[in-house]
Amino acid sequence: MNRYKERPTRSPGCSHSLTFSGFSKFATQHCRSVHSHRRGNVYARAHLKSTMAASSVVCRLRFGGFGGLDRFCFGLETQTLGRFTSTTSAIKAQTENKTAKAAKESKTFQAIQEERREQAERSVLISCPSKINEKKFLDYLSKHGTINKHFFYNSYGAYAVVEFSSRESIASLKESTNIPAVEHEAAVPFKSRLLSLKWPGSQSSNHPMPKFKVQSPPSINEISQLLSEKDSIDEQLQCLTEALELTEENVSLRFLVCSLLRDIAGAYFPECIIRPFGSTVNSFGKLGCDVDMILDLDGIYATSQKKGSGLSLEYQVKRGASERAVTQSILSVIGKCVDQFGPGCVGVQNILQARCPLVRFAHQPSGFQCDLTANNRVAMKSSELLFLYGQLDPRARHLVFSVRCWARAHSITSSIPGAWITNFSLTVMVVFFLQQRNPPILPTLDRLKELAGPSDKCVIEGNDCTIVSDLSKITLQQNTDTLEKLLQEFFEFYGNFPFNKASVNIRKGKEQTKPETTALYIQNPFETTLNISKNVNATQLERFVALCRESAWLLQQKEILNQSSDSPWGFAALLLPSVTSGAGVKSRRKRKLEPASSRIKNLLDSLKIKGGETVAKKGSANSSR
Repeated sequence: MNRYKERPTRSPGCSHSLTFSGFSKFATQHCRSVHSHRRGNVYARAHLKSTMAASSVVCRLRFGGFGGLDRFCFGLETQTLGRFTSTTSAIKAQTENKTAKAAKESKTFQAIQEERREQAERSVLISCPSKINEKKFLDYLSKHGTINKHFFYNSYGAYAVVEFSSRESIASLKESTNIPAVEHEAAVPFKSRLLSLKWPGSQSSNHPMPKFKVQSPPSINEISQLLSEKDSIDEQLQCLTEALELTEENVSLRFLVCSLLRDIAGAYFPECIIRPFGSTVNSFGKLGCDVDMILDLDGIYATSQKKGSGLSLEYQVKRGASERAVTQSILSVIGKCVDQFGPGCVGVQNILQARCPLVRFAHQPSGFQCDLTANNRVAMKSSELLFLYGQLDPRARHLVFSVRCWARAHSITSSIPGAWITNFSLTVMVVFFLQQRNPPILPTLDRLKELAGPSDKCVIEGNDCTIVSDLSKITLQQNTDTLEKLLQEFFEFYGNFPFNKASVNIRKGKEQTKPETTALYIQNPFETTLNISKNVNATQLERFVALCRESAWLLQQKEILNQSSDSPWGFAALLLPSVTSGAGVKSRRKRKLEPASSRIKNLLDSLKIKGGETVAKKGSANSSR
């Protein structure tokens, strides 16, 4: 029985030479060339985040004894400026990535994060000329030690990330690096691992150029074109994930930015660690997303007193009125240091009165927008939980990336704070839906707690955050639902969900009575008294439900599933702006929505017209020949 054909319309209950003044946001999109295959797609990606630019001074790395070096020149084409690449061959890179992925799947979340953090501490970030002799560049750096890997990318100029095999190589490199002499200004003598390459004399451009892969996410139009070339909706959703997910290089750069920031904070707290959390590490991160960081001070508070000695020593410390006051004080100082001494860190804002105090800034050399908080351990545990769910079944990641893309295409989510549904809320809603399947695809949070061992025990500020860390202990039930079926039934599920009385609860894996009268109630997985969607108002929830109903209906129509036409089909058709042409929620007092069937009919008619126009154009072109 098709309940969507006549559905009711009721509402539910620089380190380079760029200099800009002030703090300005802007967005730049680069041309993107996409070459795809049915399976194992390799996508060119580019990342250039909206960010702030300001003049900055970095240490300059000088070459000596290379008088005959080839000359390089500046002025890359726009298409080239956006490209970012690993310098190994494609076949070798694919083999290494598969091997690394298989190795990571056998490691715990904590082990993977520690490995990446250790790699970042053995890495440097070097500003390079836009055209550079890569071989001679690497030969010079190799004098300081063995290079494990390196890659190039662009953000207001060309940069190279170079990872050495030991920290001693970093120390050797820094010994040969100078503080630059600047005219009419004074340099802050902070020796970071953000360096600038200075190549003296004239060089020739007759040498192979490093390639630059695209690092920003594709546009909706590019996604639509890419998906329309696939043979099934399942392939479309898999392709979408591969096009949007963070690359290995991008994740490495994110950890390096955290490590560079730790060098600044370490001047005050030598034992501190700055850890990325959220999208960077939870396996659901999209190219272009922000870098959320935690200033982890737990290692400082750890006691080292030996029992039985009878005597002990304590540090004399300043005291604050509360833990929140101490956190605000620490972040205030770190924020000022980042602003005054951090090369490439611009647009620094201390947002200390927020529920979770933070320091926000743009890291110009990487192009990332960064948020730094302190001791937010529950957020890190939430990242581990989502990472675990993403590893248990690949369909979870494919469905999350697809729902998020669909939501962003129709402005259900937004990068601007407000009453919109957040990506975190959408991800939890997908997890809850997958827990509701018969049989369930993902286990409940309570089940993950039951499987936890003694070493997994974790209580944070009175909240039990215990979950199993060993994936091999989790036995999944056999569910063979296709991605196409899951996508359609996700829209059906939330198109008819009783939001007026029920809440989403992934701890129990079933609907619970709403404890408060908010439009949307999604229980925080660990801080169970909190609603992670408290910001969402009734208007935005109504838009979400209306779009869910329309998308579910569309996926049942043969015109949408027709691959023979040149119009977007399948999931790509759900991204068309015309889907929401009549779904906007109007005045709260007088709401008169056009009948759903009429709206969808108009959309289907437009698809037919577009398809007919394309065929006509082709026929006209053929006859003219």
